[in-house]
Amino acid sequence: MEVKALQQMMSQLWQMQQNLEQKRGEIHVEATAGGGMVSVKMNGQKQLTEIKIEPEIFAGKDQEMLQDLILAAVNEASRRVDDEFSKQLKDVAGSIPGIGGLRMPGLF
Repeated sequence: MEVKALQQMMSQLWQMQQNLEQKRGEIHVEATAGGGMVSVKMNGQKQLTEIKIEPEIFAGKDQEMLQDLILAAVNEASRRVDDEFSKQLKDVAGSIPGIGGLRMPGLF
């Protein structure tokens, strides 16, 4: 591979990294558990930005159930962030000639 072509590919990879960082910042997902009794929102960095718990869940005073519902909602939100980021990664990688055909385990 020529040096110029390698430099061009490195430049494209750097640009792709910048685009992915921007797109990760744009990701916002919501997940629920217990039929909507617990709802969480998460950003692309997998930071919780909001938790909502319906008041009637406290009537039963079942701490273990509440913990399970929160865990389920957070885990689902995390999975959705991964799915969304993976989709965006494929979109960005496919736009760069020569990169779209590469198979990178865990990424595409």
